[in-house]
Amino acid sequence: MAALVWLVAGVLLLAAEVLSGDFVLLMIGVAALAAAGSAAVIDVLWVDVAVFAVSSVVLLAAVRPALRRRMLAGDHVKTNVEALVGGKAVVLSTVDAHGGQVKLGGEIWSARAYDETQVIEVGRAVTVMDIAGATAVVWAEG
Repeated sequence: MAALVWLVAGVLLLAAEVLSGDFVLLMIGVAALAAAGSAAVIDVLWVDVAVFAVSSVVLLAAVRPALRRRMLAGDHVKTNVEALVGGKAVVLSTVDAHGGQVKLGGEIWSARAYDETQVIEVGRAVTVMDIAGATAVVWAEG
């Protein structure tokens, strides 16, 4: 009977992990399944609790950090506005601290100069420093 309780608890914790996504419930669920195995073989309550406790601590301390690193590793793909920052644009109408237009990624954007003293002439290549709402904040070197 104890094995069945541990088994149900483990399966419920594994199912609950789907909602949290933090791998804590996953580790505790696996520890409960280990305790279910212990209960099925030995069927001594204090041994089952010890197996659960040791398994939980080991899984949370050793396996979870490695699993999180593995899941979070990889290249971050820039999307939307984040992908435009650092890109190049071409000035279509004179850009200063108050306004102007640039062609950025094949589209026309309103723009303003990053440096308020800068006046950027038509045809000049600029770098997008930031996107503020629907306005590209640009910088012309030199």
